[in-house]
Amino acid sequence: MSYTVNCSILLTELPLLERPAAAKAAGFDQVEFWWPFAEAVPADAEVDRFIAALDDAGVALTGLNFLAGDMPGGDRGLVSWTGREIEFRDNVDVVAGIGEATGCRHFNALYGNRLASSTAAAQDELAIENLAAAAAGVGRIGGTVLLEPVSGTPAYPLKTASDALGVIDRVAAAGADNVKLLADFYHLSVNGDDVAAVIESHAKDFGHIQIADNPGRGAPGTGDLPLGEWITRSRELGYAGPVGLEYKAAREDAFTWLIRQPA
Repeated sequence: MSYTVNCSILLTELPLLERPAAAKAAGFDQVEFWWPFAEAVPADAEVDRFIAALDDAGVALTGLNFLAGDMPGGDRGLVSWTGREIEFRDNVDVVAGIGEATGCRHFNALYGNRLASSTAAAQDELAIENLAAAAAGVGRIGGTVLLEPVSGTPAYPLKTASDALGVIDRVAAAGADNVKLLADFYHLSVNGDDVAAVIESHAKDFGHIQIADNPGRGAPGTGDLPLGEWITRSRELGYAGPVGLEYKAAREDAFTWLIRQPA
């Protein structure tokens, strides 16, 4: 099984730049991150240190988020955030540069919350423009933009796979064919989606899979989601990428569940 460790939610007891080495020490060769900087356009030295931490650890970067705003403060992306268009577009160039330097080719663009200061129609129109720009930006390195339904944030409008796929269809109609669904089985399940049906219909076209168990967004086996079955079926139907481990667990317990998994 090909797993990639999300080092923005796991191994958080360590400083961010020490987490790739910790993932490697735990037996993983691949990692993914949310946006690991405070600004849309960090200093070159900050980017260099991030890339060096990956290289020194000997891990591949398989996924990276675009800037999503203040995530701890409740922000969930800039894609549809009217008034921050320039910031998002500037970030696209940095993301593509990191992808080119690291070999990363999958980039998660969180859609953004609904805003009291704008209309849903205006936000959705901007989202199509921003996603098309992101697709063009990472497309030059063969990259794919990921679009993700998210739970736990009522103001975030993409709750189900259908919600995200509708946006992806609109972006495709605008000429961008490298935007794909990020199927986070935890978020989809919590939001009441029929995950098994989504897999049957769309697994071959998933851009990425992430997992956590429910309740609690903990490690596989701490809840009641049939994550192993869903992953296996996704692979049978054509999904060939890694599976992102994006759950909450203390470092000492983060990966003990793997011992119980079949080879």
